[in-house]
Parts: sequence; C-alpha cells; structure tokens
Amino acid sequence: MYSQNDLVSRVSQVEQAEFFKKTYLHVAGAILAFVMVETFLINFLPENLIFTMLGGKYVWLFILGLFWLGSTLSNNLAFHPSQQKQYLGLGLYVILEAIIFLPMIALATVYSDSNVIMPAAMITLFMFSGLTAVALFSKTDFSFLRTIITIGGFVSLGTIVAGALFGFNLGLWFSVGMVVLASGSILYQTQQLKEQYTTNQYVGASLQLFASIMLLFWYVLRILLSRKD
Repeated sequence: MYSQNDLVSRVSQVEQAEFFKKTYLHVAGAILAFVMVETFLINFLPENLIFTMLGGKYVWLFILGLFWLGSTLSNNLAFHPSQQKQYLGLGLYVILEAIIFLPMIALATVYSDSNVIMPAAMITLFMFSGLTAVALFSKTDFSFLRTIITIGGFVSLGTIVAGALFGFNLGLWFSVGMVVLASGSILYQTQQLKEQYTTNQYVGASLQLFASIMLLFWYVLRILLSRKD
C-alpha cells in the first residue's frame, strides 16, 4: 500500500522529475500504441464492419456503454498495486480508444486528398503542450476546474445519449464546448499530478492524461471533419 509520504509533492525534486518523466513517457507510449492498433484495425477490418458501428442508435449506445465499462475497469487496474495490472489497464484502455475511434478515422480517410487526421493530431499536440506548460509554470490555481469538469462531463454524457436516442445532430458548438472541457481537464490533471498521485502511480497518471488527450483529439477531428461537409 502507498502512504501519504509517497505523494509526489512530498518527495525530493529529483524524484518529482523522475515521476514526471515516467508519466509523460508512458503518455507518449500510449499514443504510439494507439496509432499502431488503429492502423492495424483500419487495414485489416472490413470497411462495412467498421461502419456498422454507426448503423443504428442502439448499436452506438451499446458500444458507448461497453466503452464506459471498459474504461472503469482500465482505471481500476491502472491504479492497482501490481505493476503488471497497471500496464494491463493502460493497454486495455488504448485498445478501447482505438475501437471507439474506428468509424471516425474511417470517415476521415474519405478526405485523403486533403487529410484531416494529421492536422487534427498536430492541433491536439500543440494544444496539449501549451496547456501543460501553463499548468506547470503558471501560478494560477486550477483546482476550481474540478467541479466544472465533473458537471460538464455529466451534461455532455447526457447530451450525447439524448442525441443518439433521438437522432439530432450535436453540431459544431457542442464540439467546441467539448474541446474547452477537455482542455480544462488537461489543465486540472496536469497541475494535480503532484497532489493526487504517489511516485509509483505514473501508469495511472499517464492513463488519465491520455484519456483527456484522446477526448481533445476526438472533438478537434470532428470540428475539422464538419468543415468538409
């Protein structure tokens, strides 16, 4: 078991630097693994099978439900005392993200003459880098974002479910709002790395950051795709 003395905020600067290094290396590794899994799935799964994920409102709601359950399991595993289970949780979450992204990436490949995937990835990377710098070096206390993120998460989930059930388009401004929510989550999580995590929880910390990055990427990609309609 971990003690309060293991908190990143209570260890030396050298140990803190090592924690941050491990965390962000694991985030980079998760992103690389996502790209590899997504590339494999896109190349080897039949296109009609991929698009059946969007074949009906109940199909997509079922997939979202499985994603939520799998995400909960992944998070629990990522913070397990056993390092093997931590990596199992992170690996499972990478696979879940690759599956949930399948129809979006497949749609994006339609615009291969003016690819939107790479611009979306670069925008996400620049935003993440900028938000990380602000969170780490700014003296602003972003703890107030916790309540906003929690409420925003429930509201957005309800809106997504309602949109799937009743078939209305969530539109551009919903995507913009989700980009703002994901950005706030990155700010909050980055600043809280010292306060919430112990020195041995870099795998779990990386999963949390990776999840927010993928949420940001999802809605940046949606915005770019909407401009191609």
